[in-house]
Amino acid sequence: MNQRLANKVALITGGTSGIGEATAELFVREGARVVIVGRSREKGEAIASRLGNNAHFAVADVTREEDIAQAVEVTTSRFGQLDILFNNAGGPAGGADLLQSVTSSQIDQAVRLLLSSVILGIRYAIAPMQANGGGVIINNSSIAAVRTHQGDILYSALKAAVTHYTKLAGLELGPLNIRVNSISPGAIATPIFWGGSARANTLSEEENSRKMEKLKANLVNATPLPTCGLAEDIAEAAVYLASDAGKFVNCHDLVVDGGRTSMFNG
Repeated sequence: MNQRLANKVALITGGTSGIGEATAELFVREGARVVIVGRSREKGEAIASRLGNNAHFAVADVTREEDIAQAVEVTTSRFGQLDILFNNAGGPAGGADLLQSVTSSQIDQAVRLLLSSVILGIRYAIAPMQANGGGVIINNSSIAAVRTHQGDILYSALKAAVTHYTKLAGLELGPLNIRVNSISPGAIATPIFWGGSARANTLSEEENSRKMEKLKANLVNATPLPTCGLAEDIAEAAVYLASDAGKFVNCHDLVVDGGRTSMFNG
């Protein structure tokens, strides 16, 4: 069977748990060489070791511009090129639940994590992709960008910005043969529901597993389908957008939610 990402090099932020980890695993199986970026060196190196010689871990905090630039440099130094960037890193926006109580520090942190990381990731990926004749950028957005009560106010507003920035970037970079798309997951069973990858990294494997099984059972009722969404479902969407199967897809937001957004159409 042909590997869908043979001879491709990918950089995945937020790659040490959930969607990022599942995507790294699938990308490697599909023939890509992958640099996994995250804040937990122990977790990241364990994942890279498990995935073999075609995976490498680079510690980075995507709220820091210099770390983003360094992650791109590590990718090109390690594997010689950059074909795919998955701006996946994210998490809760600091608990800003009410308009009258949101703080400047919450805004600043949320913007750096959810929006600036995407904007700067794109910026630093352009040069190596252009030098290699093109590439693919995928931004992880959310159905919270288009529906209310799917996340806190800052998370929702900033994910809407990610979706729109994706379209703007795709328009500008298309002539360089760089496609830019986003994925909007619905209710996907990942550690974001109990505090994101940073929180998950502080818990034991047993505790994370217990929380995941409880979450899966709860999320069965989140869509019209009799199942819950898994990180692997988003990984498959990322492979489609990154591969030649999606070669004519640009400026698009791919919703992967099992029909959840239709439940709110009224």
